[in-house]
Amino acid sequence: MDLELDVDPALAAAVLEIEAHYARAGWDQPARLYALVDTAELVEHEPALAASLGLDASTERGSLTPVEQEELPDGQELEHVLPGIVWPEVVAGCAAVVERLVLPPAADGQVPADRAAALEFAREHPDAEDVRIVAGVTRHGAAYCALRLRSEDDDMAVMGGPDLVPALLDLLRETLRGDQPDVQDEPGDPAEPRGGNS
Repeated sequence: MDLELDVDPALAAAVLEIEAHYARAGWDQPARLYALVDTAELVEHEPALAASLGLDASTERGSLTPVEQEELPDGQELEHVLPGIVWPEVVAGCAAVVERLVLPPAADGQVPADRAAALEFAREHPDAEDVRIVAGVTRHGAAYCALRLRSEDDDMAVMGGPDLVPALLDLLRETLRGDQPDVQDEPGDPAEPRGGNS
């Protein structure tokens, strides 16, 4: 996939790495959240961890390493969890993975206001499309998204760009702002990846 000129290559590479990991795991996966840490800093401050991940400062300079966080609380949507998260300064960025059912534009105005009814409407719509979204942002303002349609489940069909899911990107950006009050449900230690990193 060719990257646009205004795309941060380190962020795009991390997002695409996460997307490829989920592609191998298959569909119907729960939403997940990742810290993105500067690989060179990880090698310097956590050499044992870096060695276990096969990372080396000289070859990984300028890259970001995705570190999978704990699973979301049962029954909670990612979009409802993100506003309660503030990342520590060591985290250079973050990324999220969600699967959603997307309706065609023609369905606008037909979706019921009730959430349960809306979900049922989407599930039964003949033109609904399953999509996996991986969205990432950095503290420097970069953003990148990768989208895979279930109907075109092929690596060559993955769409990428810096602003494909603006609402999710905005939620992720808010987690990187340091002026928020302390919260109880902060993510796990970004230097301790939970299984599943690729």
